[in-house]
Amino acid sequence: MGWTFGDPELLERSVAHRSWCAETAGAKSNERLEFLGDAVLGLVVTDFLFRTYDTLPEGELAKVRASVVNSAALAEVAADLDIGAALLLGRGEDQSGGREKPSILADAMEAVIGAVYLDGGWKAAEELIMGLLGERIEEAAAGPGGQDYKTRLQELAARRFDQLPRYEVVDDGPDHAKRFYASVLVAGERKGSGEGRSKKQAEQAAARMAWEQLQAALTAADQVAEEVESTGHA
Repeated sequence: MGWTFGDPELLERSVAHRSWCAETAGAKSNERLEFLGDAVLGLVVTDFLFRTYDTLPEGELAKVRASVVNSAALAEVAADLDIGAALLLGRGEDQSGGREKPSILADAMEAVIGAVYLDGGWKAAEELIMGLLGERIEEAAAGPGGQDYKTRLQELAARRFDQLPRYEVVDDGPDHAKRFYASVLVAGERKGSGEGRSKKQAEQAAARMAWEQLQAALTAADQVAEEVESTGHA
């Protein structure tokens, strides 16, 4: 992350899940650091948006902030940093796949931010957050509420399956005319594919196919559930 802790205990506490603390006498969980990190994260992103995008109205600023300050985005950043491998988890949580759960990863990411803030102050936390989320913020600000299907799919997968989408990308052709082909797996099943002139385009195309397919399936399932419930009440 580019930060060396003066107080290593803060770093250890930031990755200590409550399940670990329940099995380890005297250990403190990362929940208080998570609370602090959430506030620091929100303020850093809000401050940057307010100062940088002075033509965006309040509603659009809120959309941009929400697109990067959410559990799905934080879980993906944590996964990129391999925070899951460093988590201190109880035996049961570890065996049930806790190191890959978006909710646990997102909480740990906020706790790490809180720990960096306590260890190095505002500047250290700001540099960390912008280093991790700066590109995402720029993409979101370029088209608030637009066609960012990767974010939509992340949020849907995290909410309904408590898992992050996984992308597989291959390329073909010479460097000056390369094509990228992506497929995306959700809950272990291949749900979409796409291609483009860049890895990002291919992943967006695959994410769109997967999101539309899952959204339709979940909407249909919800309608059936409502009909069954209505019939049961009748």
